[in-house]
Amino acid sequence: MNKESLRKAYGESLVKLGKEDNRVVALEADLGKSTMSIMFGNEFPERYFQMGIAEQDMVSTAAGLALTGKRPFLSTFAVFATGRPYDQIRSSVAIPNLPVVICGSSAGLSDFGDGKTHQSIDDIALMRVLPNMTVLSPVDAVETRKMMDAAIKCNGPVYIRINRNDLPVLTDPDSEYHIGKMDRLRDGKDAVIFATGVMVSKSLEAAENLEKQGISCRVVNVSTIKPLDAEALKANIQGMKAVVTAEEHNKYCGLGSAIAEALSEDRIPIGMVAVDDRFGTSAKNYDELLDAYGLTAGAVEDRIRRILAE
Repeated sequence: MNKESLRKAYGESLVKLGKEDNRVVALEADLGKSTMSIMFGNEFPERYFQMGIAEQDMVSTAAGLALTGKRPFLSTFAVFATGRPYDQIRSSVAIPNLPVVICGSSAGLSDFGDGKTHQSIDDIALMRVLPNMTVLSPVDAVETRKMMDAAIKCNGPVYIRINRNDLPVLTDPDSEYHIGKMDRLRDGKDAVIFATGVMVSKSLEAAENLEKQGISCRVVNVSTIKPLDAEALKANIQGMKAVVTAEEHNKYCGLGSAIAEALSEDRIPIGMVAVDDRFGTSAKNYDELLDAYGLTAGAVEDRIRRILAE
């Protein structure tokens, strides 16, 4: 599959939005060359605010800019974008429901070299629990661009989770996009896999392998974690014997929890493939880390087989 950088797509989209709307401003916490917000800074230096390693101040400043009519986009590593300024996000952005877009870059385990302090396996949980917050997790660079176009139209806060590594392009560039959309990428009749981020491509691989074993799986890209489209969710489980979720996040309070909550009244077995309540660690490369934490096509296959057997 063709692979593209989600970080580059974010930076390019930020520049595009800046050209279309002079209200757009960008704030960065000393990581602009990594998050790619530096692209915006090079194009619009007067609208680019380098805040240093002061994420709390960055969020408070973004809230102030939003109150003056600006459209702030702030970015840093996901672990620092959500955990360190949580109180400021809650009090200054979410409670007043301000149109601030937060980009959590190098999300999940994708910053494989820097270890547990830089890896965010709890960011979805932190952002999902906040009223008014929209939580997005793009599958590829194409969907990242579409999300950015949609995010600027939101009247409240948005969190976008960006992977550090190049990921396979699975989104049709010509397809329509709206926040809340679920994309059925493969149909099946036995089980449905709801996946997000890097785990979508892993789930497609798992479905292909299971097909050879006589198990037919539907694969759905859930790139909007919140708000979750309950109607689309119900439509995708019709006729299925089992549901499996797959995500690069702690098994608690992420996509799997959101799906289970929404289907709490439906009598259908649900299994989860996620980080098993552990912190991250450093590794030589991204795939080595995904293997170590059971975030693989094989893990999805095994979960499908076990839940159908049960």
